[in-house]
Amino acid sequence: MRRVFILAVLALALPLMAYADSSIGLTNKGGTITGNAAGLSLSGSILQIYGSAVGSNLGTVTFTTGAFTSGDVMMGGTLAPGGTFTVTGNGTNGVPNGVIFSGTFTGDVKWTLTTLANGTHNYTLSGAIADATGKVGATSQLTGNSGKGFFNGTLSLESGDTNLTVPEPGTLGLLGTGLVGIAGLMRRKFWTK
Repeated sequence: MRRVFILAVLALALPLMAYADSSIGLTNKGGTITGNAAGLSLSGSILQIYGSAVGSNLGTVTFTTGAFTSGDVMMGGTLAPGGTFTVTGNGTNGVPNGVIFSGTFTGDVKWTLTTLANGTHNYTLSGAIADATGKVGATSQLTGNSGKGFFNGTLSLESGDTNLTVPEPGTLGLLGTGLVGIAGLMRRKFWTK
């Protein structure tokens, strides 16, 4: 009976391991952010870090957002969920060749204006992203400094950072194996009585 209890506790603990994930950090530089009331988009940005792979051109990062639900492109605000977020690798330095991640913004996206001590302006785009396979992440796309003026429709991107979390499906296999084992023990115990 004690052995069955220990196995039952182990089976209940296995689902917690199913939440173990691996994380991949991405950094992109350059490109142009364009925007208006209908939303923001990034084009021409080069992927320079993908996990442990580093290079001057590992692929591209592009995105579009939903429309502004509050605020505006010049003073900052909130954008609706939706749009696209795509990371494409070019096969160099161990980075996969083709689309690595293709997802969408899953919640409100923040477009934040920060005025620095010297009177210049920085803009930051941040939001949660996810794809259909279970990869989820957060992105923080830091734009270039617009000087003492405000965003006027286009702005060069200095750098952007994205962190993707990939669920580990192998732990789900452990859960299934554990449950089959417990079912076998229970069957054996009740069958022999």
